[in-house]
Amino acid sequence: MDIISAYREVGSYRGAAAICGTTPKTVRRVITRHEAGGIAPQRKPRPHNYDAVTQVVIDKIAETKGRMSAKRLLPLAVAAGYEGSGRNFRRLVAEAKAEWRRTHHRGRRPAVWAPGEHLVIDWGVLGGLHVFCAVLAWSRVRFVRFAADERAATTFALLAECFETLGGVPKVVLADRMGCLRADIVAGRVVPTPDYVRFASHYRFRPDFCEGGDPESKGIVENLVGYAKADLMIGCELVDPDRPKARPDLASANLAAARWCTQVNAATHSEIAAVPAERLRDRELALLGGLPGLRPRIGGPAVFRKVDRLSCIRHGSARYSVPSTAIGDSVEVRVHGGELSILTRQSGATPPQLLACHQVVGPGEVSILDAHYPGARPTVPARAVRPRTATEKAFCALGPAAQAFLAGAAAAGSTRLSADLAELVDLGHAHGPETLLEALTRATAFRRWRAEDVRSILAAGHTPTPRPAGDALVVELPSVPTRSLNAYKISPDTAGSGDAS
Repeated sequence: MDIISAYREVGSYRGAAAICGTTPKTVRRVITRHEAGGIAPQRKPRPHNYDAVTQVVIDKIAETKGRMSAKRLLPLAVAAGYEGSGRNFRRLVAEAKAEWRRTHHRGRRPAVWAPGEHLVIDWGVLGGLHVFCAVLAWSRVRFVRFAADERAATTFALLAECFETLGGVPKVVLADRMGCLRADIVAGRVVPTPDYVRFASHYRFRPDFCEGGDPESKGIVENLVGYAKADLMIGCELVDPDRPKARPDLASANLAAARWCTQVNAATHSEIAAVPAERLRDRELALLGGLPGLRPRIGGPAVFRKVDRLSCIRHGSARYSVPSTAIGDSVEVRVHGGELSILTRQSGATPPQLLACHQVVGPGEVSILDAHYPGARPTVPARAVRPRTATEKAFCALGPAAQAFLAGAAAAGSTRLSADLAELVDLGHAHGPETLLEALTRATAFRRWRAEDVRSILAAGHTPTPRPAGDALVVELPSVPTRSLNAYKISPDTAGSGDAS
């Protein structure tokens, strides 16, 4: 039996509930809906303890564009008469914010990129290391490099390197409102610096800037900055979050960045479901603008130095080597990202040629490359023997052994060296040059620097040449007859003879 029939049978809610196995409240609700024509009766709204301050909250949410927190609104609500708990009030604020956002949505839509149109750039910093990120919007090819600062010259140099890596120039470069590229803001429009305008004119692209306080307009590069920080800088241990002041070497960091870009550009991108490098090569590269024939000078005015006799130039109170073939020439010096480049001076239509690259060193230090000099670096300073008197010339004419003896005696502080040379020359006449040279060689080996020492060696005649300690001593031992171990075995016969004796 259904609820309506049971109610008609017994005429009470409780009796119908007992028959149908339900509650009297359910029976009453079913009968009321049946009598109303099958329509559920409208519930009466229950009052809340925050009804008196609801309008105050709505007004404040609208005034702050949905950004004011419940913690800041609660004192205003209490002053307006709210006496409920903080939990109920947070529920009210959350509902008011959701309603405001639903009616005040900005109506954003996804960007539609065209091939060869936009390159989006931005800077990031982590652990004191600045990272420059650029992404070609249509093909999603990413370019990441590191620098020590975010100056205009650094940005221009990295942009030029990005164009060289891509193999062309896009029509528009979209950047954030960077201070290094921005001269002024008039009526919300960014005025680029004259240097940026000249750089853009040289590469033939149009500079563009994002809206102020609108990260969504450049989210494509914001995601790249976060990805580079998490996967490259921290993932490859270029930056240690526990030691933010420990900055890595820029050269090694940029090598790691180049390898990382090659890796991520060769993988399938989740947004476009294609490989960025292949998309660039097959479809977008032909739509990019060509690179200029002459590369612009980036930075301040040209700095020129003259190569001195040491085949070096000085810059910043430090000395840097140059190939010896450029001695006396005027060369150009460029410094970028902790690296100093030395180039030949441009003459007419001949572009400058790179002569040397060095890491920038501190004042008073030197950076010398042995490849810039014709010979190998000597292990000890060369101190030539230059005889002046007749005795000195006669002694040095004996050969290198005599010169070595002279240099060793001088270094040992032999004060009678001048008088000993005359006596040694006489000994050479008496014993012959070859015998004297052997004696001088032996005296030099044993560090005996007096003339009487050489005389004693000559008087001793031929003496064995000493060998350094540790040589193997080879001695021929005489051969002797051997007996096997069985000859020493004790047998019963030998044991009995021993007892008998």
